[in-house]
Amino acid sequence: MTSLDPSLLRRLEVLRRHLVSRARSGGVGERTSGRRGSSAEFRDHRAYAPGDDPRRIDWAAYARTDEPVVKLYRAEEDVVVRVAIDTSRSMDHGAPSKREAARAIGAAIGSLALARGERAELLGVDAGHAPRVSFTRGRSGVASLLRSLEALPAGGTAGLAQALPELLRRAGRPGWLVLVSDFLEPAALMGPLGAARAAGHDVALVQVLSPDELDPTLDGDLTLEDAESGEALDISVDPTTLAAYARRLANLCDELRGCARRLGGTYVRARSDEPLESVMDRFVARSLD
Repeated sequence: MTSLDPSLLRRLEVLRRHLVSRARSGGVGERTSGRRGSSAEFRDHRAYAPGDDPRRIDWAAYARTDEPVVKLYRAEEDVVVRVAIDTSRSMDHGAPSKREAARAIGAAIGSLALARGERAELLGVDAGHAPRVSFTRGRSGVASLLRSLEALPAGGTAGLAQALPELLRRAGRPGWLVLVSDFLEPAALMGPLGAARAAGHDVALVQVLSPDELDPTLDGDLTLEDAESGEALDISVDPTTLAAYARRLANLCDELRGCARRLGGTYVRARSDEPLESVMDRFVARSLD
């Protein structure tokens, strides 16, 4: 079963106070958004972020720690964290595979949300299907989250762009929408992602690529097979071919980064063999890798 090691859990405990969403939600829960809450039970602190109401700063805590923090209350807006993981066949590639890395990232993000007292929802996406598994708030939901990650289907065909409109329809209200995929065909996603942001969702793109996709070492005459369609392609690989591939990959990443920037979202590009702590640090910092 997917698991989180103790050092990562300790890091997530530090990061949870710095996690800030820009989703326009409407439920009552334990998470704060841009709106100011009414009198309610104090629950926790998080780090002050530009745009927060200065009246919510806990000045006593600031005096003790020299770090500005704002107060969170139980009656403030709830933010649902929806983690949609690409389960198509292309995610099986790599050592470790992109699928393993995506599940670990999903586990870390979901656990971080649950530790914050938020709702976490897991979605496995391929070929236009978006099955949902919901979790209750709190740390008690982590074990269920990890079991459900292992139960996600594998081996489908790519379908994030087709699934996203249905996913948004079923969501009901805005939240934090985190897409974890290799995003090898991003163009079709731009319209649905724009619709997600227009509906009030905070969008985060976590792209997972294998080391040999980022730095291929192929050479000579080869027959390659499309992981999604099974179609075979005969190619000759030389320095010119590799340079053209590098340019196309850079353009693809630039497209995703630009989309995240336009939507006020997050773009993290992760290697499948990268330490999870590094990925989570950049996710919480709302990076544009």
